Amino acid sequence: MSNTEARPDEVVCESVRASGIEIIAPRVVPLGGPRAMSVRRTLPARERTLIGAWCFLDHYGPDRVADSGGMEVAAHPHTGLQTVSWLFTGEIEHRDSAGHHAMVRPGEVNLMTGGYGISHTEISTPATEVLHGAQLWVALPDAARDAPPAFEHYAPEPIGGHGWTARVFLGSLLGSTSPVSTFTPLLGAELLLEAGTTLDLPLDPAFEHGLLLDIGAVSVDGVPVSKDALAHLPTGASTRTLVADEPSRLLLLGGPPFGEQIVMWWNFVGRTHEEIVGYRDAWQAQITSASGAVATDGEQVADGRFGRVLGEHRPPIPAPPLPNNVRLRPRG
Repeated sequence: MSNTEARPDEVVCESVRASGIEIIAPRVVPLGGPRAMSVRRTLPARERTLIGAWCFLDHYGPDRVADSGGMEVAAHPHTGLQTVSWLFTGEIEHRDSAGHHAMVRPGEVNLMTGGYGISHTEISTPATEVLHGAQLWVALPDAARDAPPAFEHYAPEPIGGHGWTARVFLGSLLGSTSPVSTFTPLLGAELLLEAGTTLDLPLDPAFEHGLLLDIGAVSVDGVPVSKDALAHLPTGASTRTLVADEPSRLLLLGGPPFGEQIVMWWNFVGRTHEEIVGYRDAWQAQITSASGAVATDGEQVADGRFGRVLGEHRPPIPAPPLPNNVRLRPRG
């Protein structure tokens, strides 16, 4: 998914150790247009901008497509990151400039590596009546951030026990391991808890974790998590106790503290202000037609750094202007 905000802020991504659990409240971000979707964003946040290498978390729905217009994100670029798409309800068609064409369906993960540069589209299918899910980004470490574009799809088998079910789409948890490749150790899983369930969750103590509550009522080590909020769990604990007062669904994310300075702006992750300016200029040059304007519906554009999504006839999304007189600063 693109960050389609017209005036995105500079986002400083840094990992800050905390002694206890902190709850990050979501903020509502409209994606633009009179009927466009709104998302609930918990990463990046003022309190915390990285959990492991996870640097972006948009949570949306359940939205009736007849009301919201669904998802219709035309060609847009990415660098220096991987996108992770996870749905609870609905279906989204993915196409990218590396030639990959796939559907995003509930319980199946799509991971796209932007690396040096990629462009892609995301369109909810005509049969989709309700759209509900999460879009996440992973920052690539310096040694891998210019990796070639790639794509992986995986449908994890559900595992379960007394009162709980899990689908592990990245990393390892509860005896299940995903084969999907990442450039830093990561964990990504969906957890379903029945009302009254207590689950002692074994975790890697070297990881920090984020727990997003989609539906229900849950506490972690006695700390209640608000619906749509993200609980940050610091490193050091090998077990966390989850208690569900209602039928609940959560996303669990994790990884070791990232330990690198990065800058994130719009759909780009880089290391310096100059890199971000260069990425933006490269995208604008690529989508500009011979007349000097952004390519119109069906007009051919150059392949450039980000490639071209074959068969895409919607005008590409132009990059917003960088903030005036502000230098984007790496932090971490």
